[in-house]
Order: sequence, then C-alpha cells, then structure tokens
Amino acid sequence: MGIMIDSSTRVLVQGITGTQGSFHTRLMLDYGTKVVAGTSPQKAGLEVEGIPVYGSVRDALAERSVDASIVFVPAAFARDAALEAISNNIGLLVVVTEMIPVHHAFQIKEAAERAGVKMVGPNTPGVITPGKSKVGIMPSHVFKPGEVGVVSRSGTLMYEIANTLSSAGVGQSTCIGVGGDRIVGLKVADVLKLFRDDPGTKAITIIGEIGGGMEEEAAQYITETKYPKPVVAFIAGRTAPPERRMGHAGAIITGEVGTYKNKRDALEAAGLEVAKKPSEVAETLRKVI
Repeated sequence: MGIMIDSSTRVLVQGITGTQGSFHTRLMLDYGTKVVAGTSPQKAGLEVEGIPVYGSVRDALAERSVDASIVFVPAAFARDAALEAISNNIGLLVVVTEMIPVHHAFQIKEAAERAGVKMVGPNTPGVITPGKSKVGIMPSHVFKPGEVGVVSRSGTLMYEIANTLSSAGVGQSTCIGVGGDRIVGLKVADVLKLFRDDPGTKAITIIGEIGGGMEEEAAQYITETKYPKPVVAFIAGRTAPPERRMGHAGAIITGEVGTYKNKRDALEAAGLEVAKKPSEVAETLRKVI
C-alpha cells in the first residue's frame, strides 16, 4: 500500500468534462485507478469514459463514496473547487491546476490544514503508487513498483529520475510531486514524515531545485528527528546563473536561502548523499541501501 493511495482508493475528478480532465481520466482508468465520479456544474447527468458527472461534490458524494479528489478546474475557479472538496471532508486533494493566484492558494492551504486534508499542489503532477493507482498526470510507464519513495518539486525531473531508477531495477513505493508554486500544501518534510512510518518504503529520494527553503527544512527535520531511513537527494540548478528568474514560481532565491550551495550544504550536513546529476541517483541509492 502507498502512503496516500492504493488500488482501493476511490477518486473524484473535478473538471472531468474539460480537455485535460477527460484526457487524464481515461489515462487514470487505463492504469487501474478507481475513478468513481466527476463534477462539472453545467454538465450534470453526462458520462465521461463511463464515469457519471455530477453538478457538485455534494451531489457526487450523495451517490458515491470518495477518498481523493483531483482538480482540473481552470485557475480562476480552482479555489472554489478545492474548497468544495475540503468542506466535504475528502481526505486527499490533488490540485493539478497551475497559475492559481497566490492569495487563493493561501486560502486553500489554510482550509486544508484546518480540516486535516492532505493537499498536494497546486501545480503538481500528482501522486502515483506504481502498479496500483495514480491520481495525477504523470506518464505511468516510467514508474516501477518497489521500495524507494520519491518526493519531488519538479514533475519533469520526477519522471526522468523515476525512469532511471526503474531502468536500474530500483522500483518505487510512492512518488509525489509537491508542486512548483510558491504556496503548496504538503512540503518535502511533510512527505518524509509519511514515508517514515511506511513499511513499504525502505529509502527515499528527494528531488529538489533552487529557490525556496523546502530542502533546508527537510534537512533540519532529518537531523532533529534522527530520520531512520536512508535518504539521497538531487538538486536542480547547480549551474543556474545568479539573479536569473527560473521556471517555477517556487524557484526564487532570497539572499543565500534557496541557493544550490545552501541546499547541498544543508543536506550533506544532515548526512545525505547529494547526486550531481539525475543519472547518478540510482547509483547513489545503491550505496546507502
């Protein structure tokens, strides 16, 4: 069983009738995910890939049991969709939508924390437990069942490194993209806490990037709690030019906080091996497992 989802997880797709919602619903179904319902306020009564469409989350829950929701709603309306899922006590919320206004993201995050809802994203590729279920948009063929947990700030890098791990015979227990925006729900340290107690995860890979302080916070958590499982890391942006705005909204450097050197130093001080290239992660894992 993964730390968030498994083959029994029942999923609601908010925005199921849109281009992205319908496309990824089909791919999730193809992977074996139990998509049980979708919502679209103006299209209740329709079906998408055989999945019934409801006008609201409440209407869907009146007829279907749901464990997780994934949001494909456009940015201007994503806050309302996310808050609707949270207010109806859905335990896991995956917000794929990007470019959500910062103050909206704050409101979603605060509501999720008050309700005890695990929120992944915004701007996330989602969550996958290889071989069992995926609630997200990741290309499933690069993942392989195994015992290494992966937590990443970058979707693309998560795919690349999962592919190199799988090719090297190193399978994954659960892979989570925390999201590339400045304001996200679960952070890297939060995911480490979940992996800590998961018997199916024997080691963890952190895939970070310059900007923000998530990796430094994770290093502090590992040190303070004497983290019991081996962890390796890769930080993107080693050769990034200073004072240059990078792709993710979260890749913003303030002084020394968020620099590649600061992150690498913090992680190494916590006892982690930090790979210099994505292709080195599997080899680095073999050294510590």
